[in-house]
Formats: sequence, C-alpha cells, structure tokens
Amino acid sequence: MTSYCKVCNTKFYPRPSHVRRGWGIYCSINCKNLGTRVRQKVFCFICGKELMKTFTQLSHSKSGNFFCNKSCQTKWRNAEFIGSKHASFKDGKNSYQSILKRHNVPQVCSYCGEKDTRVLVTHHIDENHRNNNLKNLTWLCHNCHSLVHYDSLEKHKFLIKHKEQCK
Repeated sequence: MTSYCKVCNTKFYPRPSHVRRGWGIYCSINCKNLGTRVRQKVFCFICGKELMKTFTQLSHSKSGNFFCNKSCQTKWRNAEFIGSKHASFKDGKNSYQSILKRHNVPQVCSYCGEKDTRVLVTHHIDENHRNNNLKNLTWLCHNCHSLVHYDSLEKHKFLIKHKEQCK
C-alpha cells in the first residue's frame, strides 16, 4: 500500500498494521515531529511573555487567552471571575470585605489607626448590611467596632471623623 507523507508529500510504504491503527501518515520521525509540533507565537495575557503553542493547545483555550504559568493564569482568573461570575457566588451579602481589598483601601482602623490586620473588620457606616457600596464600607478594629455599635457618643464621634476623612 502506497501513502504520501502529510508534511513533505514523499511517497512511502507504511506497514499495513500501522495503516489500520491510523499511523501511516508520516514518512519519518522528523516529518512526524514537524507535523505534530507546528507552533504559533502567542503572548502571555498578563505579563506579555512570548510563548509557542501548538494548534491543539490553541484550540483548547476557552477564553482565547494564553498564560506563561499558573501564577499569571490565577491573576487573570481572580480578576475575571469575581462577584456574580464566581462559581460560589450566592447573593453578594458577604462580599463586603473583598470589595475593600479589591479597591486597595488601606487596612487601617479608620477610627483609632490600628494597623494589625488580624483585628480589623469591615464596618457598614449606615449599618445596612445589604448596602455594599464602597463609600459605605470602612475598616475598624474590633474594639472601635463595638464602641461604634454600642456607644452612641462614640458613634457620633466616628461619623464626624468619617465625614472629615471623606472630604
């Protein structure tokens, strides 16, 4: 049985058992490597690094974006799949802390200035937990948070200080 190489179009005679298995396509190992490893130049979507991808790899990308490593892919996924696009998103009621972090609000208590992130919590200024607007959220340490919620004088002082900070 005569076949023609898929890469160099040379006439060759493959083994009948190879033809039955679908292998009788290339005349040599060199042509097989050229035929299966044709690569195209693409660039990492995050850092811009030059990459070489096979046509198979190009066809497997659902987003059409390519990444040089898992770190770049994770950076893109964390920016792309937030809020309602995230697989575990329910109703957005508990996303207020990530809103502050995403907008790079410094993690400092806005009342006393505490910088220890272990004791900081997110406070809703109007105390409406459904209002997750960035202007309604701030960082408070546990101590200041309880003072603002349970002491009306401290709450008044906090609101005055917050209005001054927003100006």
